[in-house]
Amino acid sequence: MKERHWQYIHIVQMEEIMFGPITLPFGAKMLFNTVHLKPGVSFEDIEMAVGEMCMVVKEIYGGDKGGFLGGQVFKFSGFLSDQGSLTKSKTDDAHYAIVTYWNSFEAHERSHADRLFMEKFSALAQMCSDTKELGYDMLWQGAPRENGASL
Repeated sequence: MKERHWQYIHIVQMEEIMFGPITLPFGAKMLFNTVHLKPGVSFEDIEMAVGEMCMVVKEIYGGDKGGFLGGQVFKFSGFLSDQGSLTKSKTDDAHYAIVTYWNSFEAHERSHADRLFMEKFSALAQMCSDTKELGYDMLWQGAPRENGASL
């Protein structure tokens, strides 16, 4: 019974680590990496490579150790907004987005020059037809007020 209890606690802790919310300081740098897979490759095929790559960044470069603040992985759902799109094109190919947040672009580049990271990224790159990572400066962030409070 005790062993099952500890297994449950471990699962809850892993879910908090992998699926919990992140908080970002104003001024964080965001890196948006689009990942296009080779034909016949699925997310299940790359899931371990992505997980290992993200774990290296989080554990070696997290917080004061190297400037990594948090990250997220998204799968393109196929949804293209009619209201928010200026072009007539209504299609896009399937892809994934790896979004990471850093104290600086320099910290990001140092982490990605790391031998261990390069090894993990290389394993992912072998299954990709293209990746592109763009850096963004944060200009604004916000959330709705609690309890519907007004200004």
